[in-house]
Amino acid sequence: MRIPKKGWALIKIIIFLLSLSPFLLLVNATLQDRLGANPIQELHFSLGDWALRFLCIGLALTPLKKTLKQSWPVRFRRMIGLYAFFYATMHLTVYIVLDLSLSWEALIDEVPKSPYILLGIFTYLLLIPLAFTSTKAMQKYLGKRWIQLHRLVYVANISAVIHYLWLVKSDISDPLLYASIIFILLSARIFSYLKRKSASSKRPHNIVKT
Repeated sequence: MRIPKKGWALIKIIIFLLSLSPFLLLVNATLQDRLGANPIQELHFSLGDWALRFLCIGLALTPLKKTLKQSWPVRFRRMIGLYAFFYATMHLTVYIVLDLSLSWEALIDEVPKSPYILLGIFTYLLLIPLAFTSTKAMQKYLGKRWIQLHRLVYVANISAVIHYLWLVKSDISDPLLYASIIFILLSARIFSYLKRKSASSKRPHNIVKT
């Protein structure tokens, strides 16, 4: 079934609102004082969870496209990627503004004691160029370099899940679940790449006779 242009616009609006809804629910829970005994930590962790979820969703869109043999999943890749960046930004903002009270001295003091903070900042720095080059204009301007640059999302997924694994103190079930999802999605991409490479090597090469 062919969906008209206005139909896709409506679907994108719905996906946009659904993606924003976790943030709005967290804001509402904060205002209603329903985040438990440690609201700052709960807010910080929840935003980090959603950043990682959107990273996983973004990573799943291309395999989904190939599985369904439909191009529509990649229509939402830019939006999902920007939402991953948005939630990561909110995650970092809550930590710096609410947890550390904008104290850079406290941040510098914490990093040597907590390597997961350094890895989290590293992950966020990887996401910045991806977010700012996500437009079609930048894709056209960068050409093949755009594809190479956006492969950093693979590194960001791996570093994000390690950051989460180092962050938790006891129950590592959630980060291990994310790690399993990322492993499966990256393995699917590697398998697809090796399959294309193998098929390409088996193609007969034209021999130019002189």
